[in-house]
Amino acid sequence: MCGRFRLARKKEILEEEFAAESVGDELAWAAISSPRYNVAPSQQIAVLRQDSTTPRRTLSPMLWGMIPSTISSKPRDAAIGFKTINARSESAASLPAFREPLRTQRCLIPADGFYEWRREGKQKLPFCFTMADNSLFAFAGLWDRWRSPQGQIVESCTILTTKPNELLREIHDRMPVILPRRHYDLWLDPGFHSVTELRPLLAPFPAEQMRRYPVSQRVNNVKYDDAECAEELTTDEPHQPELGF
Repeated sequence: MCGRFRLARKKEILEEEFAAESVGDELAWAAISSPRYNVAPSQQIAVLRQDSTTPRRTLSPMLWGMIPSTISSKPRDAAIGFKTINARSESAASLPAFREPLRTQRCLIPADGFYEWRREGKQKLPFCFTMADNSLFAFAGLWDRWRSPQGQIVESCTILTTKPNELLREIHDRMPVILPRRHYDLWLDPGFHSVTELRPLLAPFPAEQMRRYPVSQRVNNVKYDDAECAEELTTDEPHQPELGF
């Protein structure tokens, strides 16, 4: 799974890197446009989409944890987002919540690192995974639009996962789908509906193009969101006491 990630680049860098225009609620952007080192589910995140009528890419704030448009508008139903922060790429096409978004509502979620935990005894030790050159990358995601009981339109998303590569295998049995840049256009094209042709894109990212390193258990607590969360621990530096999720 992918339950925490890092995006330490500002909005202006994302616009340039992904050739996109920022749109959407200014207040939401104000909350997420600064560097973030411990992005957690149920928070607003930057999401990249392509306009369905023009070849224009847009970046907009969106809730992480997909609320399917197919569920009712009862307030308690919105809580499903806590269970849909990830979607298994192997089964998404067969599940009602993800079937149609996989065909027509695909997105990219920019990041420059993500975290996974290895359990050792009673401790869960966090590791940060990045590109080998620490460059920006993007998770393959799906999004949907839900109407609240008050009539508010809520846009939300999920990150697709796949089998782990060699770098992640001893840490976790899943990893987020990271798309190579050459596949961005096809993945974002809302007019391309062939799930069969999209499946090969949802493979583990090459391990040799990534790196991992241990970080402090400070990242375990969502109240911490600063550069210290992503700092590499030295080999002789012990993990700090667990702070809890």
